[in-house]
Amino acid sequence: MNYEELYAKILVHEKEIKDMMATQQKLFKRITKNIENGDLKNAVKDMTLLRGVQADGLSASASMSETLERFDAKEYMASGNYAAQMLEYLEKAGIDVKGEYTVYDVFPYKVKLDTENLDVYIDRKRVQCLRPQSLANYIKAGREKLMSASFNPLLFANELADAYDAAITIKSKGKPLSSDADFYLIDLYKQLTPMKRFRRDYDMQNFAFDLARLNSSDVRAVNDGRMFQFGPSRNNNKAIRILDEDGRERFLATIRFYREG
Repeated sequence: MNYEELYAKILVHEKEIKDMMATQQKLFKRITKNIENGDLKNAVKDMTLLRGVQADGLSASASMSETLERFDAKEYMASGNYAAQMLEYLEKAGIDVKGEYTVYDVFPYKVKLDTENLDVYIDRKRVQCLRPQSLANYIKAGREKLMSASFNPLLFANELADAYDAAITIKSKGKPLSSDADFYLIDLYKQLTPMKRFRRDYDMQNFAFDLARLNSSDVRAVNDGRMFQFGPSRNNNKAIRILDEDGRERFLATIRFYREG
């Protein structure tokens, strides 16, 4: 049984219990009104009806509990069915996914499935979600929020240029070094976030997302007039995966700042 099959059964129980609770509330109001008005005959009659509805409610609750307990969540996760449905719903939402069971790159997030403890991690945040459709909706909403957040591509480009200049100076160690050499973006990230606590607030996924937004912008130069250019690498371990404005996969490895001519 997958989660949607379980959910369909639970919805039936939910409706039964909800209807019974509504009937109980109606009877209770009628009983208290009759007691207030001194109509004990009808109050006693409705109390009998109320006890019957309550008994039916307990039975419906027990059935719902039994349905939940019969669902083997551990087997559902461990068998790969959860992951398969997660990928299906992410695809329906138009979200690009790379990776293998149980770690996925859902740009700009990293999604990890902990099949032993029945947990899902989005980056380092643990999310209690055994329903793949809800997880896909959660990720989609998060992506849309990130996309709508204000972003100044020129400011980010200038921050990259400052980190680039500092990195070039450090790398040269007093020796002549081209001021427009290609420099690995991963190393610039370390320059931008020198302390571990900074990397917690601005992780590599955030950096990749900002690179994607800069790459998709019209900004191609920084305040001092230098142009910048992203480059690839033969070493995929040094490359950062992004999606361009058309949703196409790209790998950015290096950047250089240079003056034309």
